[in-house]
Amino acid sequence: MKIIKILSDKIKEEIGDAKSYVSMALEYKEEYPELSRTLYNISTQEMEHMSLLHNEVASIIRKYRETKGEPPVEMMAVYDYLHKEQIEKAAEVKTLQNMYKES
Repeated sequence: MKIIKILSDKIKEEIGDAKSYVSMALEYKEEYPELSRTLYNISTQEMEHMSLLHNEVASIIRKYRETKGEPPVEMMAVYDYLHKEQIEKAAEVKTLQNMYKES
């Protein structure tokens, strides 16, 4: 399904943006603490966006199963690959966010 690819791309963007913001927050925490806090907050919001989009993808797949049966094997293989990649990247962001909170 094309929509899953589109949403997966958006999820990837959200994770990338979250990582960028938290990296900046860590870099500028000493010099610009207020800016750093703002950047961290934006990072967490980006991860919330990622989660919302992920929930939508899961819902689309669930509804597909309910109405049409199992999705095509090829589609699920691509989704599973992208999902695994997203989980790994999201974990990296969470690690950076935890570093920010602990420092």
